[in-house]
Amino acid sequence: MSEHGDRRALRAFYPGSFDPLHLGHLDVIAQAQEIFGAVTVGVLFNFAKDTGTFSVDERIALTEASVAHLPDVEVTSHAGLAIDAARAAAADVIVKGLRNQADFEIEHQMSQMNHSVAGLRTVFVSADPSLSFVSSRFVREIAKYGGDVSHLVPAPVAEALTAKYAT
Repeated sequence: MSEHGDRRALRAFYPGSFDPLHLGHLDVIAQAQEIFGAVTVGVLFNFAKDTGTFSVDERIALTEASVAHLPDVEVTSHAGLAIDAARAAAADVIVKGLRNQADFEIEHQMSQMNHSVAGLRTVFVSADPSLSFVSSRFVREIAKYGGDVSHLVPAPVAEALTAKYAT
């Protein structure tokens, strides 16, 4: 039983490419787990695009290692639409993190489309202000050029980035 009394656990679905997973993502996962009880992190990929910094299998393994301390969090992968992945995960809601107004504008439009197509609601959680500037794109770029990103990503991801870009 939670501190809020007896409540039905809901499953949240948190989609993304997570290439790489960073502390902002981890914050959203932890918030979703606290609110809903169960979270499926969906590592989404597009066969038409290159594999990115890490393969899908590597991203899954890094995410699993990074969320191991959180109860009722599982990691899956899916090619295609997030709404199809959310359905496959038997999710009650989609969760998205918001860092700024620009995130809100695109995520709001996407949430309306997802609800229109699949009837799934999206719940937005605010990013921890200390992490609101973190993005996978910047983490990749800094790591590629030898910069220290260990304060921006979970330890397993920092280790993997260091190994990936070792010269």
